[in-house]
Amino acid sequence: MSENLTIDDAATRWSSADRGRMPLLVLLHGYGADEHDLFGLVPYLPAGIAVASVAAPLAPPWPMPGRSWYPIEGLDGRSPDAVTAAADAFLRWLDAVAGDAPSSVALLGFSQGAAVALQALRLEPERFGAIVALSGYASPGDLPRDEELRELRPAVFWGRGTNDDVIPPALIDHTAQWLPDHSELSGRVYTGLTHSISEEELADVRLFLTKWLDGIETP
Repeated sequence: MSENLTIDDAATRWSSADRGRMPLLVLLHGYGADEHDLFGLVPYLPAGIAVASVAAPLAPPWPMPGRSWYPIEGLDGRSPDAVTAAADAFLRWLDAVAGDAPSSVALLGFSQGAAVALQALRLEPERFGAIVALSGYASPGDLPRDEELRELRPAVFWGRGTNDDVIPPALIDHTAQWLPDHSELSGRVYTGLTHSISEEELADVRLFLTKWLDGIETP
């Protein structure tokens, strides 16, 4: 399945045409959105980074607009295998655009995009300097490099709202157990926040990403 998923790089939005050797932050949108959705966050992010916002490889069932990373409908909705297939497709895209910058890449995903970002981290733990997972979850099940991830303990920010009723409680509970065991976890639960992103959360994300930038070794 994963070999059939392809990210259309022609749809990718970049914050700057002159990317040079800047650290890269990739934005992964949620279900029913597209590459334009999270691009509005760019003014809230630290300076000195290249930002790419990618379009997920699937179209959700009509009449839902936008794109999706994996199906959420039916008995097999949110299948861990489908999340892995989406993460594999994303990593192939990343190989093509940033294969020479493995130590200066961070991901920011919302909802489905957060699940894919965390799954990509599990597939290639050494690849990413930081992960921002907003209103999302870590997919259940084991992957071959989870033990390695537990040793590396990469920096992960997990933000979610108390009034978010989109992600099933069982997945939130799983993530709350799994992330502290596999990452250097920071984050916050925002009182009253629904399945969305607040300015308060963005301020925390900016601080988290600034710490990632400060820790990057300059050539």
